[in-house]
Amino acid sequence: MKKSLLIMTLLALAACGGVKKTQEALNSGNYTTAMNKAIKELSDNKTKKGHQQYVLLLEEAFAKNKQRELERISFLEKDGNPANLETIYRTYLQLKKMQNRIRPLLPLPVYDEDREAAFNFKNYDSKILDTKAELSEYLYVNATDLLKNARNKYDFRKAYDGYKYLNDINPGYGNTAAKMEEAYQKGLDYVKIELKNDTQQIIPERLEEELLDFNSYGIDNFWTQFHTNPLESIKYDYAMNLDFREINISPEQTNEKQIIKEKEIRDGYDYVLDANGNVAKDSLGNDIKIERFKKVRCSFYQFTQFKSAQIGARVSFTDLQNGQEINSYPISSEFVFEHIYANYDGDRRALDNDLIAFLDLAAVSFPSNEQMVYDAGEDLKARLKNVVRKHSFN
Repeated sequence: MKKSLLIMTLLALAACGGVKKTQEALNSGNYTTAMNKAIKELSDNKTKKGHQQYVLLLEEAFAKNKQRELERISFLEKDGNPANLETIYRTYLQLKKMQNRIRPLLPLPVYDEDREAAFNFKNYDSKILDTKAELSEYLYVNATDLLKNARNKYDFRKAYDGYKYLNDINPGYGNTAAKMEEAYQKGLDYVKIELKNDTQQIIPERLEEELLDFNSYGIDNFWTQFHTNPLESIKYDYAMNLDFREINISPEQTNEKQIIKEKEIRDGYDYVLDANGNVAKDSLGNDIKIERFKKVRCSFYQFTQFKSAQIGARVSFTDLQNGQEINSYPISSEFVFEHIYANYDGDRRALDNDLIAFLDLAAVSFPSNEQMVYDAGEDLKARLKNVVRKHSFN
């Protein structure tokens, strides 16, 4: 009984808190917030008596929001600045959207006043269509003017944004799609990729292809295109140079290490003899015997095959308009080949289990220099990808 009472009290407090927050939003002029909170509660149960306050709050917030927004539209229309068309258009859409959210809840009864909540809905369709037409023309003219008089990439991108927004609100308007594509192509930064090898080592062809395969990097840069095979028809804005400064490959080494292991192990058992030289018996008549131990010794020969490769490179970005280097980043990578095997001389029972495992292995062929460089390049690809992602041309 006490538990049920506590739950009911908590629910009542929560309900009061929701009403209080909705009232606060209304009082502070956050009408949309107040309406959203009220609609959420009424959507669950609009006829619940405990939700009557939400009905009244929604009614009041809707009326005040509508009045304020229409007054705002009226002011912007009188101002006559076409730059205000987007705000007017969006405001009409929001007014219509809110009406469409409230409409499914109607009728909303107000029990104490024996009436239904009043919402003076208006049809904004004509206003929306008229404003969209004016806005579309304004956006098209403005974007076209930007495209025609653009002086730099930023201007082309601004024109693209204007066409993009126009296409979003009014798809198929005039030749917007073609103009948008033109603005996009002219707003792109084109980067040509060059790889240079200043070392005495040969870079594996497979590694070179993977390093220059920017499609596999997953780099999503809308305004930048990387070309590993530059086209004569394109005037490139930037160059990205990947210069291999050093590739060091160690000699193939096999190091030997000897370990002497000794251990006492069980080696059968001996019978206990009595004073007469006979086998002694325990109380149950069984022969008494004790374990016999002996010390065994083993020479363990461990062989470690080792080879390493280090790559040192530099990534630099150059502005081709003025020939100035923008940024450069050193990157490096290393790959280590190591293989351990072993043999022994003596009694292998003296060896621990972790050493015995190496006895099942044998020497293997060392990887070629080309393979070592390729394996070291795997990490280099990740580092190069990180550099390209962080660098901004804009």
